[in-house]
Amino acid sequence: MSDDADDPPADWRKWHERRVASVSAPYGPLALTGTYWLADYPEGRIPAVPGNWRATDASVVLAAAAEDSVHLDGEPFAGEAELSADEAPPARSRLRAGERRLVVIRREGQWAVRVFDPDSETRRAFAGLAASPYDPAFSLPGRFRPYGEDRTVQVENADGRARGLGLGGELRFPFEGVEHTLQVAVDEEDGSLWAVFGDATGGRSSYRFRFLKPGTPAEDGSITVDFNRALLPPCAFADHFICPFPPPGNTLPFEVAAGERRLKGALADR
Repeated sequence: MSDDADDPPADWRKWHERRVASVSAPYGPLALTGTYWLADYPEGRIPAVPGNWRATDASVVLAAAAEDSVHLDGEPFAGEAELSADEAPPARSRLRAGERRLVVIRREGQWAVRVFDPDSETRRAFAGLAASPYDPAFSLPGRFRPYGEDRTVQVENADGRARGLGLGGELRFPFEGVEHTLQVAVDEEDGSLWAVFGDATGGRSSYRFRFLKPGTPAEDGSITVDFNRALLPPCAFADHFICPFPPPGNTLPFEVAAGERRLKGALADR
């Protein structure tokens, strides 16, 4: 438990400071310079990415020569390697080319390579996160009601493609005397909840949509819905993320004047 558990504003300030440090880290979301879907490069050559890349049903095959200067698991690599999706943070990805990190991802059976560059233009231009001060009015008692079985809805993503978004239940909470509901995904490992939501500030004083990760509900389903910890989605930091837009019903009719709102400085209009 935080030392500031009895001082929510101080606890929030520490959370916000950690968040700023995380997004501005050398291989944080600001460092993403490209997401390259291998289906778009049938010849196997990706612009500005060394090696030759080929997708199979189960993996990605990388062929690299010594002059490509690729490192795999910390060692210089030449030859052919079969790669699965890299679940580690980019800073600990298996592949490196100079200071850049290469991350293999898979979405709905499609393979891609992401490039994280600590010298990216967006990282150099970062001036901070605009966030509202802690407001206890946006820390609300909620209750999670799981669906009988997981549901998948098709939602548009930030790259213009529609993809399936898995949903495991509903998160209900009151605001100013009215009950509201968000559809949420449920993490298979720890049962924590995750919502993509819009609100009346979206595209105006806040980014067009945001994320909320309230944690894991108690056995009776009770959970605190704290919009003070609303998060900017990764696509707010770099154009190459494929964030899902809010599913139907997840745009709240009131202003969530809390949490992270947008980027500061030259990146504020992203």
